[in-house]
Amino acid sequence: MLFWPIKLASKVVVGGVVAATAGALLFGSDFGSYVRTGIETTRQAARDGVPVEFEIKRAERLIAEVGPEIDHCMHVIAEQQYDIERLERKIATKGGELETQKTAMLTLRADLDGGATKLVYNRRTFTADQVEADLARRLDRYKVAEQTLAGHEKLLAAKRTAVAKNEQKLDGMLAIKRDLVVELENLRARLSAVQAEEAIADVEIDDTRLSRAKELIDRLDRTIGTREKTLENRGTYVGEVPVEVDTAAADVEHRDVAAEIDAYFGGTDAPSTDA
Repeated sequence: MLFWPIKLASKVVVGGVVAATAGALLFGSDFGSYVRTGIETTRQAARDGVPVEFEIKRAERLIAEVGPEIDHCMHVIAEQQYDIERLERKIATKGGELETQKTAMLTLRADLDGGATKLVYNRRTFTADQVEADLARRLDRYKVAEQTLAGHEKLLAAKRTAVAKNEQKLDGMLAIKRDLVVELENLRARLSAVQAEEAIADVEIDDTRLSRAKELIDRLDRTIGTREKTLENRGTYVGEVPVEVDTAAADVEHRDVAAEIDAYFGGTDAPSTDA
């Protein structure tokens, strides 16, 4: 049982080698180009065969999948903004502490300049050497704190630059998403319009039925018109003597046309036709 898959795989490999060898013999160095072109053509044909409605739904899903990425970007920006606020507060506190230390050192320095051998601070007495040693330690700590503060300020500037870039990127992503949503809705509307036109264009009207309907209407018009005329003529052709006076004819003066001709042409004899 284990030998069958091995034999099948061997046949597939051998068949592939034979096909590649035959293709190389037929097409030469162009064989690879033919293969790549064939693969790309097949892929394009597969894409063209996908319904537009399905592709629109796929585009909608791709846009929706950007949502988690945008949410993650918002979360990262929020963390960075909070870190910046904390760092700003820390820098402000350290700056205030350095200012206090500076004031204290300048006070001690001024007291040492007075030349006193003993100095009293908060009801405690210190020698000038003790004050000078304390001042030296204060100065060393101040320099370290000042360097640390400078590092914090540099880090703050870097964080502000990073969050500004991320905010710009987020704004770009949101703008692109809004534009894509609008474009997708436009595509849906255009597709609906095209589908409506195609639905009407696919309707086939039988012209012969329209022609038969027109002929029927013409025949009915002639039949009804004939019946109407028949009803009108029943009052005219009744087989009786029309004793009613035609008032229009009575108003016209009767003319003796024969007498008028004789008087005009000087007699009643008709002109001779002999040569």
